[in-house]
Amino acid sequence: MSCHQVFFFFGQGKSPKEIHAILTETLREHEPSYATIKNWVAQFKRSDFSTCDAPRPVQPTTVTTLKIIAQIHELILKDCRILAKSIAEQLGISREWVGSIIHEDLDMRKLSAKWVPKCLNADQKHQQCQSSEQLLEFFQRDPNYFLS
Repeated sequence: MSCHQVFFFFGQGKSPKEIHAILTETLREHEPSYATIKNWVAQFKRSDFSTCDAPRPVQPTTVTTLKIIAQIHELILKDCRILAKSIAEQLGISREWVGSIIHEDLDMRKLSAKWVPKCLNADQKHQQCQSSEQLLEFFQRDPNYFLS
């Protein structure tokens, strides 16, 4: 492990720059970055000689499930002016995930402080025009029947 090598050279009094040069020469593309070496040397100077990563909290691999997507969609349908931050707080997920789900999965965007679907493609526009023309035709035949 290169952390042990850095510790060895640190013990010899070498600077992070010198350690990086030595490791680059010997390990080539597998050497740690200069920033990593600097961090390790700073850690050793603080008398922290642990060579293992600190335990990290377990995080779910993803929150983009059909259930979460449906919950976000339902919240937006109830209030199209809802903030992504508010959705994140209600569902207990990050604001970034909410934004990603809204933009990528629900294909919506913010327009005049409202969440609205993104533009329709050509087929969808054509279908909407046909539906509107049919409704207009029904209305023109008998407005009273249409409105009832």
